Amino acid sequence: MTQGASHHHLPLRHILLALLVVAVWGTNFTVIKVALAELPPLLFACLRFTFMLVPAVFFLPRPRVPWRYLAAYGFLIGFGQFGIMFIAMERDITPGLASLIVQMQVFFTIGLFVWRGGERLRPFHWFALSLGFAGLALIMANTDGTTTPLGVALMLVAAASWAGANLAARAADPADMSAFVVWSNLFAVPPLLLLSLLFEGWNAVSAGLIGASWGVWAAVLYNAVAAGIFGFVAWGWLLQRHPAATITPMALLVPVFGMSVSLLWLGEPLPLWKIGAAALVISGLAVTILYPRWSDLRAPTSPG
Repeated sequence: MTQGASHHHLPLRHILLALLVVAVWGTNFTVIKVALAELPPLLFACLRFTFMLVPAVFFLPRPRVPWRYLAAYGFLIGFGQFGIMFIAMERDITPGLASLIVQMQVFFTIGLFVWRGGERLRPFHWFALSLGFAGLALIMANTDGTTTPLGVALMLVAAASWAGANLAARAADPADMSAFVVWSNLFAVPPLLLLSLLFEGWNAVSAGLIGASWGVWAAVLYNAVAAGIFGFVAWGWLLQRHPAATITPMALLVPVFGMSVSLLWLGEPLPLWKIGAAALVISGLAVTILYPRWSDLRAPTSPG
């Protein structure tokens, strides 16, 4: 922990930058939904990662990490998280709920670190997990035409893939995370292209590319440049300058933005059960992220 996190104050412009990133990420779910009306999901994911790879790959040196970590990260984020998420969002889940369920990656990440890294689960983890899964159960109890059990299951696979990618990134421990992310896209684009051609077919791919409106290309660029490159680089920049315990909790606002923007832009209904599910999941995430910090603050500091 740097600079005594207990007395760590974020400058206003850093708070605003973090809020901007979170707003971009939350809004992205609605942007994705709009683009999926015209583009097949795997093609859309392929385009997203192509624009994240080119031209950036020509300006960033290859990170000095084993190829297997780049490959694991690229595939898990490319197909595992975004490919599967886009498939779910095409017709099986609303953008607001997608933005909420994918945050379960926090619990999956902790689970993987416990399984792989010998970290131990503490009682507050179990409490947080039960809140998260209560929220999930509430969503499952209210599945309908816009959100199906398949959609929820696919989003959980996407969240688990994200967690796997977090594990790969931690194992690689790259000096420059931006270069790591950009180069990993070498392993995101080919499988997405191959799977798109295999499952969506050349006709759908060519029709999607030729027929895409300027709005769809704007959505693809928003995904790649705003949510992908800007979001990731800005978040990484903030994490280099402040303790993770100060920055990470801001990500709890992603589903808040996700649900609000989907409500305002697409008219996604916000019944009480959905607000309740969001409250449960976000509370679970908040306990996971904030409790260790709170107990650190309460712990008497040893002199010297």
